[in-house]
Amino acid sequence: MLLLQGVGVAGCGWRPQIDGLKDAFETVWVDNRGVGGSPGPVGSVASMADDALGVMDALGWPVAHVVGHSLGGVIAQDMAVRAPERVASLALLCTFARGRSALSFRPADLWLNLRTTVGTAEMRRRAFYELVADPALPADEGRIAALEEAFGRPLHALPPAATAQLMALARADLREGLAGVRVPALVMSATHDRLAPPAQGRELAGILGVPFVEVPGGHAVPVQDASRVNGLLREHLERAS
Repeated sequence: MLLLQGVGVAGCGWRPQIDGLKDAFETVWVDNRGVGGSPGPVGSVASMADDALGVMDALGWPVAHVVGHSLGGVIAQDMAVRAPERVASLALLCTFARGRSALSFRPADLWLNLRTTVGTAEMRRRAFYELVADPALPADEGRIAALEEAFGRPLHALPPAATAQLMALARADLREGLAGVRVPALVMSATHDRLAPPAQGRELAGILGVPFVEVPGGHAVPVQDASRVNGLLREHLERAS
């Protein structure tokens, strides 16, 4: 199982899934270029997909179940469009049918995004938590620290590569190619996801011709409700296998 993360998050963000599924699957996360342990400039979504396929080559994996969150879900789509023979199944979590949808111009979202860039470190840290968290889980130090442990960094300390990753995501639109993809797929969105609203997941599921699953939570639901997400992934992967 190959795990691909979103904008500004290293592969260690998948630790709750690796811990929950390692009994059944060999799992590997990928740090996209410019994030975590992978140096180098950020390229296009297609180049990120090439990197992921290169990791599979290095591992000797001719085929893998590919799981992507947010930007990682769009990278997974690109892999399935250009190398469907390498993709045993897709799990597309809190992600986009149209990458430009990641650039929200709704006033409330613009204000919250602005709050992640101005003010003290503690103010920006709490604003980022509000951006990605389940609104039913108000910000407190324990919840913020739990997300930071998963992400491997302070919430407000986005890596410099994050902006270039976001621009690459905004330029990506795999809808036309996906219409011809026929692999087992799970498409899951979170009800209160500010970054990848459920409408994006419904559109993706319709294009792929698979059921759509909506769960309570925000963009960080794989961390904040790992048990539920891991259960859905386990069911999907067992069916696909």
